[in-house]
Amino acid sequence: MPQEDDNGQPEAPASLLAFFGSRVLKLRNELGWPQQELAKKAHTTGAMISYVENAKRVPSPDLARDLDIALGVDFFAEFHPLVVKYAYPSWFLPFIELERVATRHRVFESQIIPGLLQAEDYARAMLTAVRPDNVDDLVAARMTRQSVFEREVPPHMWFIVDEQVLRRRIGGPDVMRTQLEHLLTAGKHPRTVIQVVPEEVAAHPGLAGPFTLLSFDQGENSQKHDCKPPHDVLYVDGFSEGRMALGTAEVSGASRAYDLLTSYALSPEASAERISEHLKGLKR
Repeated sequence: MPQEDDNGQPEAPASLLAFFGSRVLKLRNELGWPQQELAKKAHTTGAMISYVENAKRVPSPDLARDLDIALGVDFFAEFHPLVVKYAYPSWFLPFIELERVATRHRVFESQIIPGLLQAEDYARAMLTAVRPDNVDDLVAARMTRQSVFEREVPPHMWFIVDEQVLRRRIGGPDVMRTQLEHLLTAGKHPRTVIQVVPEEVAAHPGLAGPFTLLSFDQGENSQKHDCKPPHDVLYVDGFSEGRMALGTAEVSGASRAYDLLTSYALSPEASAERISEHLKGLKR
């Protein structure tokens, strides 16, 4: 529900995402609809309506359009680009579009849990340390990215992390405990592989920094997307912003580095055991 100030007056929404959600809530209440009713009319779920109203997820363009139709207004589709622009850095948007349609993700991280595997409290603690202004929207955006796991046919996901990632107790022991439990659960999905490069491996091909490789199914039966490139795409993180690379030589080099990383890393089963060992160290 909207918050009130000390004088009992509604407070202004904290962000564009919060304003979007408050507008959905206001119109839904005026119509006397429960969340499930709006969800049915907007072709979504009650949980998603709750997320949007509470600024916990960034709505998709399709949902914004369907909300306009369901609520009989001409607002959400037009306002949506501003919400997205505020929630995601402009340089990151092209990658987000590709991430949504990739059929194979290969991710290496050396400092933090990969974004697609972050639990909400972990993401909040990490983002607060990096960029405290707009943290609510950044957390919502990060959680929204994880909807790739909910696709009708989820992508094949391969994550490799350096063991020091498991030692860095971002958010404190309680937050890290939940995060490691989340990792163990995620690793049980048949399309998700999680490997750990153990600390006893002093040097490996990932020392240059984190990177992601996205692959795309170009078969005749694959879903068509205008943004889908014909070849693999490399994304490399940076201090102020990341960058994408399409050049064959750089992408091939990254692909070879990833293949080598899989050989330096523990097996998925041994990796789960190593994660469990760190989890045991966090038990009360």
